[in-house]
Amino acid sequence: MSATPAYDALHQHFARVGHLEEALEYLYWDMATQMPEGGAQARGEQLATLKVLEHQLSTDPRIGDWIARAEGEDLDGWQRANVRECHRLWTHATAVPEALVEAQTKANSACGQIWRTARPKNDFKAVAPYLTEVFARAREVAQIKGEIMGLDPYDALLDGFEPGARRAQIAPLFDDLAAFLPGFTDQVLDAQARRGHGVFPTGPFPIATQRDVGLHFMGVLGFDLNHGRLDVSAHPFCGGGAADVRITTRYREDDFIQSLMGVLHETGHALYEQGRPLGWRAQPVGRARSAGVHESQSLLMEMQACRSREFIELASPVLARHFGGDPTPWAPDNLYRIYTHVERGLIRVDADEVTYPAHVILRFRLETALIDGRLQVADLPGAWREAMRTTVGVENPDDKDGVLQDVHWMEGLLGYFPTYTLGAMMAAQLFDAACTQVPGILPGVAKGDFTPLLGWLRTNVHGHGSRLTTDELMTQATGRPLDAAVFKAHLKRRYLDG
Repeated sequence: MSATPAYDALHQHFARVGHLEEALEYLYWDMATQMPEGGAQARGEQLATLKVLEHQLSTDPRIGDWIARAEGEDLDGWQRANVRECHRLWTHATAVPEALVEAQTKANSACGQIWRTARPKNDFKAVAPYLTEVFARAREVAQIKGEIMGLDPYDALLDGFEPGARRAQIAPLFDDLAAFLPGFTDQVLDAQARRGHGVFPTGPFPIATQRDVGLHFMGVLGFDLNHGRLDVSAHPFCGGGAADVRITTRYREDDFIQSLMGVLHETGHALYEQGRPLGWRAQPVGRARSAGVHESQSLLMEMQACRSREFIELASPVLARHFGGDPTPWAPDNLYRIYTHVERGLIRVDADEVTYPAHVILRFRLETALIDGRLQVADLPGAWREAMRTTVGVENPDDKDGVLQDVHWMEGLLGYFPTYTLGAMMAAQLFDAACTQVPGILPGVAKGDFTPLLGWLRTNVHGHGSRLTTDELMTQATGRPLDAAVFKAHLKRRYLDG
C-alpha cells in the first residue's frame, strides 16, 4: 500500500487534465495555422466539448477531499508544491459553472474566427457583437470568481495568469511608467538623431530565406527541433507542450526584422517549455510559473540577449550571407542602430523596447474599464484612438492597426496584457543577474554559444516549474523581488549611454 494514497490519486487525476490541456493546445495551433475557414464552426464545437470535459475533470468532487487528505501526508517539497498548485487551479475551476465554461469557449472561438477575416477589412462592426459577447461572458466569470476568492472581479481574471498579482499594485507601477516614458522617449529620440539612423538593407527578403535564418537562430539559442516546429500565423505565438513545442511567426518581404525578432521572441517562450522539469510536466507544479515569468523568458532572449552588441556581431555575417546585396548595411554598427531603433508607432508587436510598455498600459487601462463596465465595446474604437494619442503619442487612423490588431481580447484573454510589461521588468532583472553571476554569458553570445545563458536559465527559472512563487523565484535568482528600477536602468544604459 502506498503511504500517500490521496496524493497519488491527485497526481494521477491531474496528469489526465494535463494531457487533455495539451491536446487542446494542438487544436488551437491547428486552428491558427492550418485549418480551412470552413472548419471554424465544427472546431468551435470540438473545443467547447473538450473544454467541458477538461472542466469536469478539473472540478471532480473528489479533488477537494484528495487535497485535504494529501496535505496531511508525508510529502517531499515538490509534492507539497504540487498539492498547492492543484488547490489553486481547483479553486479557479470550481468557481465557474459548466454551462458558462461552454458558453464562454464558444463565444471566444467565434470571435477569434470573425477577427481573422474582419481585421484585414478594417471591419470593427463585424467583430463588435462577438466581442461584446466575449466581454459579457468574461464579466460573468470575473464576478463569480471574485465573490468566491474574495477578489475584485478584474483581479480574479488577472490571478488566472499572474497568481498573486493585483491591479492595486500594477496600476501605480504603470502610472509611474506612463509618466516616465514620454520624456525618456524624447531623450532617446534626440540621442538617436545625434548619433544618426541606421541604413536599412535593400529588399526584397524572400520568405523562404527568412525562414531559413529563423531556423538557424532557433538552433543557436538552443531550441530542439526534434521537439518542436516553426509555422506561420496571423499573430505570432508559442503553443503545444514541452515535448512538441509549436511556435509561429509572420513574414513581410520588405522587412526581415519583424519575422526574425518574432522567431527569437517565441523561441524564448519555447525554451522555457522545453526546459520545464521533466518528471513533472503533466502536473500543475511542472507548469510555467506565470504568464509574466513566461514573457520574461521571451523578452530575455529577444530584447536582452539578441539586441545586445554581442549578438549583432554574431548575426551580421549570417544575415549578409543569406540576404546578400550591398554589404554596407549588414555591418554590425549599422545593424545595431537598426535593432535598437526607437520610434513611436501603432503596432504593439512591432514596438521597440522603449515604447512597448505604453502599448501595454493602454490595453490594461481599457480592459479594466471594460470589465468594470465603465466602457462599452461599441465605444472602444474611439477610446482606443484617444489612448493611443495620449499614452503612446501617435494618431491611430483606422481600426485594423488599432483596436483590431491583437487577437487576445478576441479570444477572451482578459487580465493577460499586464504580464507583458511585468515580464519585461523580470527579463531585465534576470539577465542582469545572470551576466553578473556568469561572466561568460555575453562572450558566449558573441560566439554563438548560448549554453552558459541557457544553463543559468534552466537552473534558476525553467527547472523550477511552478515550485516557487514568482517572488520566491525572482528573489532566489536575483537576490531581490521584482524591482522596476533595474528595467529603467537597462533602458537608460542601452538607449542613452550606449
